Amino acid sequence: MKVEEILKTQKPLPEKKKLVINMMLSSNFASTKVAEAMKPFDISVPQFNVLRILRGQQGKPANLSTVQDRMVNQMSNTTRLVDKLLEKKLVERSVCEENRRKIEIFITEKGMELLKEIDPVIETTESEIANNLSPREIRQLNELLEKLRP
Repeated sequence: MKVEEILKTQKPLPEKKKLVINMMLSSNFASTKVAEAMKPFDISVPQFNVLRILRGQQGKPANLSTVQDRMVNQMSNTTRLVDKLLEKKLVERSVCEENRRKIEIFITEKGMELLKEIDPVIETTESEIANNLSPREIRQLNELLEKLRP
């Protein structure tokens, strides 16, 4: 659906404004779809993101700073997210032996098992989101979006 139809405006929008609104609408669409996919697993998208970051560590610990730097949405409160995952026993936290001020975070086996359940659901959701685009269009859109960001 065209931006003008969504906004119910008769007047054509300037292209740059239309671009920004289109990106915001598309971001909200994708975020909502992914959040809906997460709902049955009783996990938020930022919590899922933390688990994927920790899985990517391949058994090595990560500290809060590392997790924060790799978050898709860096506005998230990483400490609170890790605390919620601790309550669910999806991660463990320990004090670093070499530097007692440093906290290390690991994904648990329960966290890994949850990701194995979620992965195919997310893959399906991502396919549904990109369903109206050809592989060439997906590559092209990715290139353009990467070019857009500084």
